Amino acid sequence: MIQGTERGIRYSILAVFVVGCRRRDPGAIVNALLALGATYLPGIVERRYDVEFQPWQRVYAEIAMVTHAAGMLGPYDDVWWWDHLTHTHSATLLGGIAFAAARRRDRDPRPRVIAVVVCAGILWEIVEYGIHATADRLGFEPVLVSYGKTDTLLDLVFNLVGALLVLAFGDRVLENLTS
Repeated sequence: MIQGTERGIRYSILAVFVVGCRRRDPGAIVNALLALGATYLPGIVERRYDVEFQPWQRVYAEIAMVTHAAGMLGPYDDVWWWDHLTHTHSATLLGGIAFAAARRRDRDPRPRVIAVVVCAGILWEIVEYGIHATADRLGFEPVLVSYGKTDTLLDLVFNLVGALLVLAFGDRVLENLTS
């Protein structure tokens, strides 16, 4: 069943790619290709680090790829909470990795999860702004869009919400990855 779900997720991302091509939307095209590649990361991580994800964990990680890719087709602009959802979701993934790594090394995950999520969020916002500004200067359609200071601040707040969710529920939902 999980393989069928993963296949459905990948087909959904391919649909975003096709719609992006039809619309000649480089943001949707690039994001769909990156998202599709990222759906293979859980399998790579399992083989490389000798861990085994629960089926729901694989789907949870891959759904983040769908929401990011599909967001480029309009929800980021049209659905006020879409960006908040994707930032929170992504932050839980990144925070979950930091949490599991800290627990596997018998370290306190709290400062690591917060530091990783906050630093990665700041770096992401800088990259997003840089890509958008460069594309504007060169006259290209940007593949990432920066919506201003308020959006950046809200992105960082929702990244922190994701980190706090990991700290609140990490021991329960990541137990299979921490031992």
